[in-house]
Amino acid sequence: MYVDEELLKEITKRVIEELNNKHKTDNVPSYFIENGVAYKGKNIEEVVIGVGPAFGKHIKKTINGLDHRDVIKEIIAGIEEEGMVHRIVRVLKTSDVAFIGKEAALLSGSGIGIGIQSKGTTVIHQKDLYPLSNLELFPQAPLLNLELYREIGKNAARYAKGMMVKPILIQNDYMVRPKYQVKAAIMHIKETEKILKNAQSIQLTIDL
Repeated sequence: MYVDEELLKEITKRVIEELNNKHKTDNVPSYFIENGVAYKGKNIEEVVIGVGPAFGKHIKKTINGLDHRDVIKEIIAGIEEEGMVHRIVRVLKTSDVAFIGKEAALLSGSGIGIGIQSKGTTVIHQKDLYPLSNLELFPQAPLLNLELYREIGKNAARYAKGMMVKPILIQNDYMVRPKYQVKAAIMHIKETEKILKNAQSIQLTIDL
């Protein structure tokens, strides 16, 4: 297997820098308030937003610099515009967006959940699908803007209502991966180290 040595050196350098700055970022107050163990919802009009272990706490912005609070605000706005309600949970046992989304869907009264990694990668999931299946996947986080996050919220709400939904189209950019490869690796490492194996998800409210 080919290994890009320069890329490996850059990742190693950035990891060391991130670890050295770890305690500084961890001490920054979060606008997410933890409210105990997340519960299985009974409200068929709710969409659960599941965020990664480091989202809004140890990492505060997506890979392209969007504030996590703004991202959540737009998703909530999209859900509410469709007449549905939201609930937010922090998934602690995984940093994989597919499994974050699946957990959110399982906790949702409607069976529809949105999963978001700290870097911004997002999925719309349904409780009866396999974890690696999904309703919609948005893998290129650098291409996602606040308007698109609002549309993601809208589509998730439409799925929850049982509507026929037109998937969101996002133009692919083949230059995104090489441009953001190192930063994506760093953010994934940082989120993964916050995993608590077998931990239950946590109920969150957000100070908007």
